Amino acid sequence: MKAPITLILGATPNVDRYGFMATALLVEKGHAVYPFGIKKGEIQGTPIMNEWPTNERIDTVTLYLGPSAQEAYYNAILDLNPRRIIFNPGTENPMLNSLATENGIETIEACTLVMLKTGQY
Repeated sequence: MKAPITLILGATPNVDRYGFMATALLVEKGHAVYPFGIKKGEIQGTPIMNEWPTNERIDTVTLYLGPSAQEAYYNAILDLNPRRIIFNPGTENPMLNSLATENGIETIEACTLVMLKTGQY
């Protein structure tokens, strides 16, 4: 069985952004990742994907896009049917949270970086 995959929505090659930091730490901690972003590039050797996953079983979606930018992805996220969605600080979104809950998807308002560093991921 394949390892659970985390989709990082808002991955970027910019080392100062949390989407970069989370991807790097997930990989460092041995997690399978699908870093999705609109910018081309890589994060410490892991390519940023510019096409939405269609053949991957996504376990977790961790958000690094603000609520207004998330709207374009509502259906795509729900269609993935992940086990959980992590709303990182600044990405909290009552509408997506409600849609996810209605579809049986766990939602967490937390920081992926803190979760990883404290063994709660």
